[in-house]
Amino acid sequence: MRTVMIGPFGLRPRGTMAVRALPMARALAARGHTVTVLLPPWQNPEDAGRRWEDRGVTVENIPLPPRAPLLFHLLTARRLVARALALRPDVVHLFKPKAYSGLAHSLLALWPRAHRPRLVVDADDWEGPGGWNDVTDPLSGRPLYSAPQRLFFARQERWGLTHADAVTVASCTLQSLVWALGVPSERVFYVPNGWPSADDIPPVRPADGPPSILLYTRFFEYPLSRVIGLLRRVRERVPQARLLVVGKGLFGEEDRLLELACAAGLEDAVEYAGWVEYRRLGDVFARAALAIYPFDDTLINRTKCPVKLLDLLGAGVPVVAEAVGEIREVIRHGETGYLVSPGDEDGFAEAVIRLLETPDLRRRLGEQAAQDVRARHAWDRLAAEVERAYGWG
Repeated sequence: MRTVMIGPFGLRPRGTMAVRALPMARALAARGHTVTVLLPPWQNPEDAGRRWEDRGVTVENIPLPPRAPLLFHLLTARRLVARALALRPDVVHLFKPKAYSGLAHSLLALWPRAHRPRLVVDADDWEGPGGWNDVTDPLSGRPLYSAPQRLFFARQERWGLTHADAVTVASCTLQSLVWALGVPSERVFYVPNGWPSADDIPPVRPADGPPSILLYTRFFEYPLSRVIGLLRRVRERVPQARLLVVGKGLFGEEDRLLELACAAGLEDAVEYAGWVEYRRLGDVFARAALAIYPFDDTLINRTKCPVKLLDLLGAGVPVVAEAVGEIREVIRHGETGYLVSPGDEDGFAEAVIRLLETPDLRRRLGEQAAQDVRARHAWDRLAAEVERAYGWG
């Protein structure tokens, strides 16, 4: 089967195509499919026109048109569609029902059904009200998108999900939302994010030195003050505990976290490592006794399937997380990690303290988490459900 995957952006700096589409494509290629990933690299124009092979997958960055207002967007979508059709695919898999992949979908849908490939839309986030449309800068209150953009993306999402031949979704909550739009259940396929391969982040054994609590994060899923409050509670019982922070926020939240740590007198207990390349994550994870995964109970969080959580668990890092959305599907409480009720700050601190004080428990949870995630969330296993969405197998 020939498949073309179309993205709304390139492989950098955003993660959907790199951590969801590309691993999915590799797994399909390993099962005998011919897969091309088409990207509009508007955020990294230096990749425009570049093409390479990645574990049996062809990755193409289309040449970008001149940067003319509005015309740029239409021409970019047309170039994606023209190249996709030139490859004569059986399936076009459009990642996110918005932006350039959404525009490409609307152009492809103009073709008579009998003369076009099967159109499959992938949703790994909720974009409309309650989702990314409502994300704002926590300091200024400025929304991520303008009012016209929010209106356009919300309409794009609804149209794209309801006009696809099939929809793949990354979470159970997204599955319910797509059903609620009136899409028949037999056209909606649950495909959570997966563990890429055993070579990406090898298993690590948590450090036996001073207890470091790892926060591997994008920062916007929870109030930053809660992290500092948690660290303060933990250090009352485990004074040598430290916080190791890995990641970069959308609005400079990492700077605000460090400011809060200083205000609480905890500046010497927090180390900020910044953004770390994927291939180096194993080295950072090995420095941690455990990881925390704070996650507010919001619609945008319920619809996510956190790849960072899978990275941690697959590498054998014991995790304490809030039981929100897909996290409840990934972690088996007491077996592969600890779950706490959303907003239960005392319960969160107690779980962290217990793991810090019990090395054997940390080791057991980490080992079982690695085995569980690598089995249940292996992309070569999840690819079978993708094939069903493609109408194959």
